[in-house]
Amino acid sequence: MLTFNEKLAIIESYPQLERKDVSLKRVNFQFPESISDKKNIVYHLHPNGNGFVYAGHLDQYETDEKGMVNIRDFTSEELKRLLTASITALSPLEKETNEEAIIGDLKEERWVDNEGNVLILLNENEVWNIYFGLNLDESFDTYEEAVNFMREEGFSPK
Repeated sequence: MLTFNEKLAIIESYPQLERKDVSLKRVNFQFPESISDKKNIVYHLHPNGNGFVYAGHLDQYETDEKGMVNIRDFTSEELKRLLTASITALSPLEKETNEEAIIGDLKEERWVDNEGNVLILLNENEVWNIYFGLNLDESFDTYEEAVNFMREEGFSPK
């Protein structure tokens, strides 16, 4: 289980989220650009390591009645994946010109899951990077590792 400080460091690495300290040393993180009324992405992150992330728009997570997922036992990768997916689901539709900032002259592969989520696979500086929207999701040394990861996550070539 990640500590409070480890979870806090991961969450704070998302510049689109704003920290809001609340009672009992708990911390919320809001996403002001949310297209939904739902602004709290991270709810009541507690020094004991407990906390919740909003996943009400994501079918692959088991949520409570408020659409929240308990992140107490999440790994670093699981937390990053959930945060990225939640922010992306609540973001305004991105324009292709934004993706061009990532892709540039590189040849990309697009992978899609059964919910319509799209990953972009790029070979950058001898590393295979997977982007979810404008966010770097994973990096791999080989193309095969990247493809295996995406297949395990339920993605297939578009």
